Amino acid sequence: MRVDERELVTVTGERVPVPDPERLVHLQFRRFAGCPVCNLHLRSVVRRHDEIVAAGIREVVFFHSPEDELRDHGLPFAVIADPGRRHYREFGVESGRRALLDPRAWGAIVRGSALTLVGKYRPPAVKQEGGRLGLPADFLVDPGGHVLAHKYGEHADDQWSVDELLALARTEAVR
Repeated sequence: MRVDERELVTVTGERVPVPDPERLVHLQFRRFAGCPVCNLHLRSVVRRHDEIVAAGIREVVFFHSPEDELRDHGLPFAVIADPGRRHYREFGVESGRRALLDPRAWGAIVRGSALTLVGKYRPPAVKQEGGRLGLPADFLVDPGGHVLAHKYGEHADDQWSVDELLALARTEAVR
């Protein structure tokens, strides 16, 4: 699979080239702004963001929420609003009941929801235009636009960990 050159505009107005001519790009497709499961995962990425950057990786995270719901989440990487799911369709990222019904996601749903209730994370909007049943996906793209690795989540908490991402970036096959 190959990613055609494009310039994405983040929710803060930054222009982001994909592929990046100088480094790997980790495209993450998340659910919606304030998603408790996404909050847990993205905080793990935030905690280790310096390691990710040092490994030559640029994070680009898509949400199927509008820009105004994404601006104030304090994430140190590119956040792209895609409420029409154009990029989700292009990359084959799906939605489905299994996103929440799979028992493997329940622990993250409970932990993320509890942290939202105590005010650690900003809660989601009551109505989600794009729905709540999105599945995550990850793509690692080289400077030439080749997708070196990808993962389509089977449930809401099924994405690469930071350790998995860093290991992929280190492999000889990727470089």
